[in-house]
Amino acid sequence: MAESAPAGLSLRRQLLLWLLLPQLVLWSVGGLLTHRIAMAYAEKGIDQSLTQSVRALARQVKPLGSGLLIDFPKAAQDVLEQDPSDRVSYTVTSPPGQFLLGNVTLPQPNDDMRLNAPLLYGAALHGQPMRIVALDLPYGDPDQPQTLRVQVGKGLTAQNRIAAELVWDMLAPLLVLGVVLSLMVHAGIRRGLLPLTRLTTQLENRSVNALQPIGMTQAPSEVHALVQAVNGLLGEVNRSVNQEKRFLNDAAHQLRTPLAGLISQVELAQRETQDPALQTRLAKVLSGAQRSAHLVHQLLTLARSESLAQSAPLDLAALAREVAREWTPKALAAGMDLGYEGEEHAPLTGDALQLREAMSNLLDNALRYTPRGTEITLSVWRHTTGWVLSVQDNGPGLDALGRAQAFGRFWRASELPGGCGLGLAIVREIARRHGGDAHAEAVSPQGLRIELVLPN
Repeated sequence: MAESAPAGLSLRRQLLLWLLLPQLVLWSVGGLLTHRIAMAYAEKGIDQSLTQSVRALARQVKPLGSGLLIDFPKAAQDVLEQDPSDRVSYTVTSPPGQFLLGNVTLPQPNDDMRLNAPLLYGAALHGQPMRIVALDLPYGDPDQPQTLRVQVGKGLTAQNRIAAELVWDMLAPLLVLGVVLSLMVHAGIRRGLLPLTRLTTQLENRSVNALQPIGMTQAPSEVHALVQAVNGLLGEVNRSVNQEKRFLNDAAHQLRTPLAGLISQVELAQRETQDPALQTRLAKVLSGAQRSAHLVHQLLTLARSESLAQSAPLDLAALAREVAREWTPKALAAGMDLGYEGEEHAPLTGDALQLREAMSNLLDNALRYTPRGTEITLSVWRHTTGWVLSVQDNGPGLDALGRAQAFGRFWRASELPGGCGLGLAIVREIARRHGGDAHAEAVSPQGLRIELVLPN
């Protein structure tokens, strides 16, 4: 079973973790081994020094008959005790354990001693660790042999200080090298993941239906394999989307002709009959047929709006004035006041047909869902990042929940005949195809304003 990566950990952090963690472990193990080696060498050095000192001190104690002659001048004593913070301690006892000479009573060894063979051991004196060497020497008459024990000890303060200095002197350069290596590893990982970063940027900067294959010529083979897999997926999605669009277009086109014929036949039947009951039934049939025709038209518009906008330079203000003039007769027939306000010129790069459809949908909604006498204003004005196209009315408006749901597909704020709930969804889709967005705002004291923010 494959191991799963830690949740929320990026590939870059995982690489840094698995590359730098072994380095940290090795650096720690290296520091521990260095400390042990330094302690071993320091202990070896102090053992050699103590062995020489105990032999030198033993030479100052000379047998004289059945007694001892101790020739220990003050100068030699000063040499042993020259460092008050880490002085050498010594003891001469005979028989072993009975004090004869020294500056302190040193602990006795636990192991058996052999004559003329120095014994090194560790002990504690006044709570401080020490390294001690003991040497047993024979003296006296053959028939009455005696033993002289000479002990020399030294605290481990200097040894520990030397070991710490040695460890630091060895590990400090390694620490600097570790930091440099870490920076090099981080830079290498960042450079190695650069193709993935570029691939992510390409995918993020694409619009929803930008399903063309991704091109990456200079990238490692692993990234090429990923790109090929993504391109294969994009190709399948593109074929599926195109198939759905063809089906929607074909179905809408196939429906438009019989619906148009149905509407014509119903209108002819209404003119030819005088029966009130039949007129009522024909009116309902005509209303349903007109609504179906409007739905088919909106579905075709939605299918076209979901394709990429055909960008070209245009004057948004001039286009808005033209659309307002086209819809003025319908507004007058409905008893409403329609006009244009805003900039004289608004240069923009976009799809004129889609923007015209968006304005038409907004004006159609305003005419359809507001009462007679309503004032409707189509406006274009400058925004910090581009242009704002809006349609405002002083009708009943929408509440906060209605404004939030207004751009959903097949959502209707009213059950009045004729609408199908796709107009504002188409408007938002067109705005997003132009890199902008659409939103609804309440107007004081009453009314509704739909705005399209379109960047240059």
